[in-house]
Amino acid sequence: MINAFLKSYSIGLAIACLTVIGGCNRESMPDEPVEGLPIGNSSKLEEVLDRKEIICGVNGQLPGFSFIDETGNYAGIDVDFCRAVAAALFDDPKAVQFKELSAQERLEVVQNEGVDLLSRNTTWTISRDTVVGLEFGPILFYDGQGILVSQASGVQAIADLEGKSICVQSGTTTELNLADRMRQKNITYKPVVFDDAEDMYQAYADGRCEGATSDRSQLVIRRATMADPEAHKLLSDVLSKEPLAPVVKNDDSPWFDTVKWVAYALIQAEEFGINSDNVSDFLDSKDPLVRRFLGLEGRLGEDMGLSNDFALRIIKHVGNYGEIYERNLGEPFGLERGMNSLWTDDGLIYSPPFR
Repeated sequence: MINAFLKSYSIGLAIACLTVIGGCNRESMPDEPVEGLPIGNSSKLEEVLDRKEIICGVNGQLPGFSFIDETGNYAGIDVDFCRAVAAALFDDPKAVQFKELSAQERLEVVQNEGVDLLSRNTTWTISRDTVVGLEFGPILFYDGQGILVSQASGVQAIADLEGKSICVQSGTTTELNLADRMRQKNITYKPVVFDDAEDMYQAYADGRCEGATSDRSQLVIRRATMADPEAHKLLSDVLSKEPLAPVVKNDDSPWFDTVKWVAYALIQAEEFGINSDNVSDFLDSKDPLVRRFLGLEGRLGEDMGLSNDFALRIIKHVGNYGEIYERNLGEPFGLERGMNSLWTDDGLIYSPPFR
């Protein structure tokens, strides 16, 4: 019965086209929407490829993640991810324009397309993913919120902060997490709120607050850069889950897929044991998984609108995930990988198959 109805409907539609408007040709019909894209819009991928440069939002003030190093260049794990995307698209990791964004403005700038990609120690939450209208890529760093205190304060645990002041940055999940945890434990405290992270840490160093709270990785890095690192300690209490991931605007599948699979390429390269030093050795590999991954056969890249060797480009110019982690967080700050180890090493870092 359904088939008969559809056949009858198709015949009726054809007759209507012929008798009412003189025929239904392609020009008279509305454009068909491309799957995954808003009607009438092209993908950010096409725009970026035409521009030949990525505009990437970063922090710019956080060593290890994104900051300007002693050579005057941007460095950090977030910066390297931007460069990995540029390498995948243009075979040139320098085809990036970095735009420093505050915690308060970063999400709105993504919404308004002031940047193509946000790679700025940003926590993936349900409200940011739904109400705010953002799309989070793969988690590239698993973190948790902590509290830094001075050795002289005598504070040993979060309960010892009763009645004390704590420096916190506004416009972050940190501010809300602190309030929630203190409420859970019925601890009264005095929040000292700052818009700028530098101002917050300076206030803590000046003794204007008895504790400072942020992601634990950030606190470890900041402690290492203080005049007397041993005079400060990180409490063992972990206040929250902080999964940090790159962010793009919602409703653009081709661009989102590009960002996702660049991240996964970094991870999969490490799992294969392919790095920037030995990548050329794998070009003669007979392993079909490796050959497909590097674009030596198949069309995984082409199917995404990229070059088939996009993963090879990334590794050649930027390295794999482990290399990025070690040069930005491991070697300079001694930050152990822990949860940020590959799944094969009992960590949480994992890539879907390149198939």
